[in-house]
Amino acid sequence: MASTVTLEDALSNVDLLEELPLPDQQPCIEPLPSSLIYQPNFNTNFEDRNAFVTGIARYIEQATVHSGMNEMLEEGQEYAVMLYTWRSCSRAIPQVKCNEQPNRVEIYEKTVEVLEPEVTKLMNFMYFQRTAIDRFCGEMRRLCHAERRKDFVSEAYLLTLGKFINMFAVLDELKNMKCSVKNDHSAYKRAAQFLRKMSEPSSIQESQNLSMFLANHNKITQSLQQQLEVISGYDELLADIVNLCVDYYENKMYLTPIEKHMLLKVMGFGLYLMDGTNSNIYKLDAKKRINLTKIDKFFKQLQVVPLFGDMQIELARYIKTSAHYEENKSRWSCTSAGSSPQYNICEQMIQIREDHMRFISELARYSNSEVVTGSGRQEAQKTDFEYRKLFDLALQGLQLLSQWSAQVMEVYSWKLVHPTDKYSNKECPDNAEEYERATRYNYTSEEKFALVEVIAMIKGLQVLMGRMESVFNHAIRHTIYSALQDFAQVTLREPLRQAIKRKKNVIQSILQAIRKTICDWETGREPHNDPALRGEKDPKGGFDIKVPRRAVGPSTTQLYMVRTMLESLVADKSGSKKTLRSSLEGPTILDIEKFHRESFFYTHLLNFSGKEQAKWQFVRTVLPFSQEFQRDKPPNAQPQYLYGSKTLNLAYSSIYSLYRNFVGPPHIKAICRLLGYQGIAVVMEELLKVVKSLLQGTILQYVKTLMEVMPKICRLPRHEYGSPGILEFFHHQLKDIVEYAELKTVCFQNLREVGNALLFCLLSEQSLSQEEVCDLLHAAPFQNILPRVHVKEGERLDAKMKRLEAKYTALHMVPLIERLGTPQQIAIAREGDLLTKERLCCGLSIFEVILTRIRGYLDDPIWRGPLPSNGVMHVDECVEFHRLWSAMQFVYCIPVGAHEFTVEQCFGDGLNWAGCMIITLLGQHRRFDILDFSYHLLKVQKHDGKDEIIKSVPLKKMVDRIRKFQILNDEIFAILNKYLKSGDGENMPVEHVRCFQPPIHQSLASN
Repeated sequence: MASTVTLEDALSNVDLLEELPLPDQQPCIEPLPSSLIYQPNFNTNFEDRNAFVTGIARYIEQATVHSGMNEMLEEGQEYAVMLYTWRSCSRAIPQVKCNEQPNRVEIYEKTVEVLEPEVTKLMNFMYFQRTAIDRFCGEMRRLCHAERRKDFVSEAYLLTLGKFINMFAVLDELKNMKCSVKNDHSAYKRAAQFLRKMSEPSSIQESQNLSMFLANHNKITQSLQQQLEVISGYDELLADIVNLCVDYYENKMYLTPIEKHMLLKVMGFGLYLMDGTNSNIYKLDAKKRINLTKIDKFFKQLQVVPLFGDMQIELARYIKTSAHYEENKSRWSCTSAGSSPQYNICEQMIQIREDHMRFISELARYSNSEVVTGSGRQEAQKTDFEYRKLFDLALQGLQLLSQWSAQVMEVYSWKLVHPTDKYSNKECPDNAEEYERATRYNYTSEEKFALVEVIAMIKGLQVLMGRMESVFNHAIRHTIYSALQDFAQVTLREPLRQAIKRKKNVIQSILQAIRKTICDWETGREPHNDPALRGEKDPKGGFDIKVPRRAVGPSTTQLYMVRTMLESLVADKSGSKKTLRSSLEGPTILDIEKFHRESFFYTHLLNFSGKEQAKWQFVRTVLPFSQEFQRDKPPNAQPQYLYGSKTLNLAYSSIYSLYRNFVGPPHIKAICRLLGYQGIAVVMEELLKVVKSLLQGTILQYVKTLMEVMPKICRLPRHEYGSPGILEFFHHQLKDIVEYAELKTVCFQNLREVGNALLFCLLSEQSLSQEEVCDLLHAAPFQNILPRVHVKEGERLDAKMKRLEAKYTALHMVPLIERLGTPQQIAIAREGDLLTKERLCCGLSIFEVILTRIRGYLDDPIWRGPLPSNGVMHVDECVEFHRLWSAMQFVYCIPVGAHEFTVEQCFGDGLNWAGCMIITLLGQHRRFDILDFSYHLLKVQKHDGKDEIIKSVPLKKMVDRIRKFQILNDEIFAILNKYLKSGDGENMPVEHVRCFQPPIHQSLASN
């Protein structure tokens, strides 16, 4: 008899599947994770528009319109996601076979119960598209008014209207493609009518409207076109939108692939909307209002673009379905069949490889100086030119990533629309599915290799740029701030002077509004003695304006206001017979247009995001040193016993997933909060026992064994031998250490355990210190500890503090309990107050005590070696631990092969912490820095710059690894020395200084 399985056990078994390892040989193409750096978000969607009261009022009102339209675009995006991810629910529901079926009522009730929420979404979608069309046509009607058409409309406003056009095109196509939407609504409607759920006439009518909306193809497009055609002059405004998209596309004024393809879709759908009963795009072309030849060229180059997700659309379809296409079809080349060079990824690879090689070479130069070698100048020391170079590099990198990603998406979209057949590909069988013909059999071997190579370039460049994220972010904010301030405070000063002098009041008000919106004056206010503000010339010595330098970017509203007001100055329309542009001088117009063009990418770059550089603190080793401890899976609990509900459980699971697969400060903070002082003391005591057993047991035996195979004498070769010769010399001298089998396994693992124990103690103390600081701050008001108050001129600090103390005296706990409490309560209150006040005052350090305890474990003579024969120190002899650690460091600095694991992956930072701690506690830190083998090789190679392969070891790669570990060692030594020297001046250990006579030359010694 088969055993029954409960639902809980079945779900538990399914959960276990997630824990199964699935090793394979496939390359990892996981995208770059989201950044974890702190960065303020100034993308406010114009919520702060009322703060810029000094700006032109009409543009603040326009920002209000923008805000509402952006919210509607976000809602449209949600409905697009809903349609794209829609899967048929009705197919999974049991169907009623006949009217006599006994459980048909139950089936219909369950059908309504399951489908009603989904049908509600569809109903809301229908209402949304009505509202969106009304809103869009309302804006069109307002802008198409006879008087308004003469006025200036900003590019940002036109682009937002273009995004609406794109939204309508995407939603209509998604609705057309999803047959399951209609099927689900029909199933719900049958069940609801049987159960008489829709008895009211209004609900019946709305259900009928929804059925017609879903059944009719292109319903959104038809409704939009009908409402637009009654608006006088709508084609002129649509022509402005299409022309803007043409201009942006031609000049590559876009960054992401989505933006690029949106411009093309707006061109196509915009032409379709313009070519109606009352308008003809070919007449507009004849009047040179639009340029159909240029659009035809774009559509010929890129015939298929992604629509949404993995769905795509042919741009020529907009042209073919337009009203006047048939009589003008000969004018279009994009509607004829044929492939475009844009989709030949193999031919494009030549240019892609060249761009990739050139850019990563430039990026590596900056990365080496800023991140790897640490030789780059500090942020405060960089010049504007250096920041601009980094700014341009970041923009160029993002543009390349976007360009390559777009090419991959475009090739994929083209292949989906043009599946292969057995005549084009002999390997394609006759019975192949449509999707197989579009994907599996539709790529040649060369195309597959090319796609893998491009994707690898994209992922690789993401990682390289991610390493410099903090450098790029600072440079971007600094450059944008500098450009805005220099332009507003210096460049616009001369046109403002001319406007005041010639009494051009409109231009004067716009320029002053720009300066008040964006200027950050060095003194906090605009210099009142500036001659330009009076329309006068500068004195002979000039008028010096010091523009400050900060790394702070503007908010999106600030940037929008400044760019829009500048655009109004140089626009061809201004609402009057004479444009503002005609009143400006030629150089001023060029300056404004140049700044307006360059500032287009500021919003994108302010959102620059990369990858936080990995820190190898605690890592799960890939080498199996011990059997993994098996724990029983916790029993499945109902949601109410965990976080209250299934939704909350999912939310908390998503939050806590950020803290999985690593151990670090968040976990140790939680441990400290849970265990408290006494629990942490027990844990540290046990860790010290482990450290003692390792240092006086296994590690000590390895040190003795390795000291025996170390060369007795190993001098540092002279620089004249060159870095290749020195590498070969050290490799030969340390051959026995390099080939020691257990060094990279058990020996390093034992040292790693010591280092991890030390790191745990350090992070625990830091977490406890943060908890103590919080306790002190929380307790301060109840101990009559009040912050110093601001004192104005003429006020007395002591009087103000006394008033403040009197105001909060009711919170002072000790006097209150002394007055009202029992003797036992008074004693407890006094002790608690004293403990809280005295805490942290002594400057005691747990970590310092831990280090002192560990120093006592290093009592074997092998750690320090015999006394030096010269009476000073060992120089060339290899008898001290720091020399053995130099040999170990030389071993793990040797680069590994393609399929081997680095020492960081196997042992993390714990290995380095152990070695540096032992060296510091033995007092050999300075000797290690001077006499280390790897550091000596680094210094010589940095001088001669050679790169050769010696004993199968690439010299340059090894030197890069040495520099990385040198930086890590310096950080560890600095932290250890800080704690070991943390005592006060009276208890500082005395540094013993020995005096030696100067050496006597041999010629004088005989005399």
